[in-house]
Amino acid sequence: MATLIRPTEHPVLLGDVSWATYEALLVDGDDHRTTRIAYDQGLLEIMTPSFEHEHVKAIAQAIVETILDSRGHDYVPAGSTTFRRVGAGRGFEADASYYIERAAQVRGLTRIDLDRDPPPDLVIEIDLTHMSLDKFPIYAGLGVPEVWRFRGPQALIYRLVEADYVEIEVSEVVPELTSRQLTDFIQAGLQQTRPVWRRQMQAWAEPH
Repeated sequence: MATLIRPTEHPVLLGDVSWATYEALLVDGDDHRTTRIAYDQGLLEIMTPSFEHEHVKAIAQAIVETILDSRGHDYVPAGSTTFRRVGAGRGFEADASYYIERAAQVRGLTRIDLDRDPPPDLVIEIDLTHMSLDKFPIYAGLGVPEVWRFRGPQALIYRLVEADYVEIEVSEVVPELTSRQLTDFIQAGLQQTRPVWRRQMQAWAEPH
């Protein structure tokens, strides 16, 4: 099994993979693998993040946390936690994820069980190759309310409405942030020095 999980520039997509194989891959690589694995009812994706991918992810995380900290909002970062539910036949490891509106429900937990616990309020997806598995059905099947997708150079915000995601202009979990601002902040973070970018970000995030 472990030979399937090896560094690759582009995502590897495998079909007709059983749930048992998916779970075995998760256990086999637990605590030391650098890949991210997604599973959608028999489709399995294995991805190794690039430097560019991780750079954009870190900027997006800083945006979320700077705004929420400045506005005094509670949150619990969930990072790339493995979220899965056998009944749905789906699982994913986000680039980044947050409990915001439901932070109190998971504070103090050491593991998340989606048969008992809520999914994260926000998932951040960095898709630089445009070749990856469409994870929206996975997120929807597990009930993730909001997804940010960065497909360079643009970042878009999506909200779960019934069983599908619709693009929205303003985030419902991070106050006052629009998709245009999210895009601009990420692009600025890629071009400016970190201290300059952080000062500008903090100035914008401060309550007026």
